Amino acid sequence: MILLTSVLTSFLATLGFAVLFNTPRRHLFTASANGAMGWALYTQITLLGGSTIFATFVGAMTLGLAGELLANYFRKPATVFIVPAIIPFVPGYGIFYTMESIMGQNYSEAVSKGAESFLIAVAIASGLIVSSTMGKFIRTYKSKRRATKV
Repeated sequence: MILLTSVLTSFLATLGFAVLFNTPRRHLFTASANGAMGWALYTQITLLGGSTIFATFVGAMTLGLAGELLANYFRKPATVFIVPAIIPFVPGYGIFYTMESIMGQNYSEAVSKGAESFLIAVAIASGLIVSSTMGKFIRTYKSKRRATKV
């Protein structure tokens, strides 16, 4: 039940940001499904006892790679599918609690939450970099295969 609720909420959040970012109408569902898929993987890893940072990396890498493949299939920029989908991973709550702890002069809690938020941001960036590199490798491989067949 937790997984289903989490995935549905992620789908709706991604859909809202896809509309906000002017994603073409025919790609709204695809971009939202990409976000829900990445979040489902994240949720599954955390439910199985994995760390939040590792789950974020795997989820970001998965939705990034799916976004690259969707971009190739639909002949659209990958950002159409990746940017709205990555929004559920952004550690807004961690940054908020970091600031709240600083304002309450609870510095040890602020450092803890701030470090976790920073590592989540690094995991998001790393996952997207890995998926972008893999996508570029796949496109290069496909173009070389096409060139050798001719």
